Amino acid sequence: MHQILRNLDKMITNRTFTMLKPDSVEKGNIGAILEKINAAGFKIVAMKLTQMTRRDAETFYAIHKERPFFGELVEYMTRGPIVAAVLEKENAVEDFRALIGATNPEEAAEGTIRKLYATSISENAVHGSDSDENASIESAFHFSGRDTF
Repeated sequence: MHQILRNLDKMITNRTFTMLKPDSVEKGNIGAILEKINAAGFKIVAMKLTQMTRRDAETFYAIHKERPFFGELVEYMTRGPIVAAVLEKENAVEDFRALIGATNPEEAAEGTIRKLYATSISENAVHGSDSDENASIESAFHFSGRDTF
């Protein structure tokens, strides 16, 4: 139990969650995006290629259920495989959000993942947790405690 609590504490302070979305997988950008993540000093502690079911996507994005784009978001996230990953680095959430850039690729800074690989606000290549709490929740959604190191 002590090990589980220690791992949870590490996850909350130094870990974040990401998904390479279906458009990234479809376009063959997995390797290039992972290379940028590694070059930015992140350690990948869990990763898998998977396909979200409709129920998975509806649950994962439940916070957006009342938004007009919810249906399109669910369709997009279930149309093909994703790469889910847990990343580790000091200040992981904030540093990863900076690395991926603004949701709208037209507003994203040069060199960010979304500036390089996203085509629109709705097909923006990659997801990144927006808080330590959400990083923990989102990581647990995709991975069991045995899946991360």
